[in-house]
Amino acid sequence: MVNLCLITIVAGIVGARIMYVIPHWGEFSGHPLDAISPFQSSGAIGLLGLTMYGGFIGAIACSLLYLRYHRLPIWRTCDAFVPSIALGIGFARIGCFLNGCCFGVPTESVVGLVFPAFSAAGSFYPDSPIHPAQIYNSILGFGLFGYLMWLDREKRFEGYLFSVLLILEPMTRFTVDFFRYYEASMTLTSLDGISLSVNQGVSIIICGIGFLLLGRLRSQAQQRRAKKTGQRRQHVQSSVQKSS
Repeated sequence: MVNLCLITIVAGIVGARIMYVIPHWGEFSGHPLDAISPFQSSGAIGLLGLTMYGGFIGAIACSLLYLRYHRLPIWRTCDAFVPSIALGIGFARIGCFLNGCCFGVPTESVVGLVFPAFSAAGSFYPDSPIHPAQIYNSILGFGLFGYLMWLDREKRFEGYLFSVLLILEPMTRFTVDFFRYYEASMTLTSLDGISLSVNQGVSIIICGIGFLLLGRLRSQAQQRRAKKTGQRRQHVQSSVQKSS
């Protein structure tokens, strides 16, 4: 499991970076190595720009490949890791809030917060209250963690918790993104003044995969139960015939 955790961490970072670089390639014009090097041409240190969905997809994809290659129980292992993923989302978004990134759009409501001028949010909207989209995602992440822990007591079949995560997390992300600021390169489409972000498009795809996986695993579980029931009946009938 240690190897799996290390692979998941590395794959998550790589995936998060790739999904940021692709729509923001213009930022690396003239300095393409900045896309992969932690030592930036500007003198900054670190990979400035990561996307949570990129990390989410990269980590899950590589984990599934690792489990399959080593012939380990895929869905049982995924179910074991699922609550920690939701918990990680909750804490990660607190980090986003403290960093001033992944911020929301301006609002006049009581939930609006003014970020310091030196932060990314403050530089875009100086002295303007904006939606704390990071906190919305954090609260929903912690809520999803609690729900998954409760659901684990009534787990119906292997892969159930994983399927639920693939359905509910994108739903929360899709909703919160309506209150989040995105640059033009991250806008997928606009309809009647309502913009859909690239991440919302990814949310729809992941949610659809979750529903398909849930249906498939449920069907397989029902078939296994039906097979076991049939075997028990045959055993009982055989025992009755022998005793008579």
